[in-house]
Amino acid sequence: MISKSDINELIKLRVEQANETIKEVEVLINNHLYRVAINRIYYGMFYILLALSLSYKFKTSKHTQLIGWFNKTFIKEKLLDSKYGKIIHKAFEERTDCDYGVLTEFSKEEVEKRFDEMKDFIFVLENIINEIK
Repeated sequence: MISKSDINELIKLRVEQANETIKEVEVLINNHLYRVAINRIYYGMFYILLALSLSYKFKTSKHTQLIGWFNKTFIKEKLLDSKYGKIIHKAFEERTDCDYGVLTEFSKEEVEKRFDEMKDFIFVLENIINEIK
C-alpha cells in the first residue's frame, strides 16, 4: 500500500511534469515542430489530470478512463466549465492523430491556440489540487 506522503510526492511530481511540459512546448513551437508540440500539449494536460485524480484517490493508467473520470467528476457535476472537458478530449484526439496519422498537420496558429488552452487547463487544475491540500 502506498503511503499518504508517497501519494503527495507523486502528485507533486506530476504537477512539476505538467509545468515542465509548458516549457517544452514553447521550444517546440519556436522550432516549428508542431506535430511534436501537439503531443506534448496533450501530455502536459495528462500529467496534471493524473495529479488531480491522485488527489481524489482515483488511480488508472488508461487515458480514456482518466478522461472519463474527469468528465464525470468535474464536468457532469458542473464543478468546472464544460470547455475543459472539450479541451482535454480534443487534445487526446489530436495527439492520437499526430502519433498514428500519416498526413496530420497543424498550423502554427492551431498549435498556439492549443497551447493557450493547455496552459489554462493546467492552471485551473493545479489550483484545484492546491485547494485540496
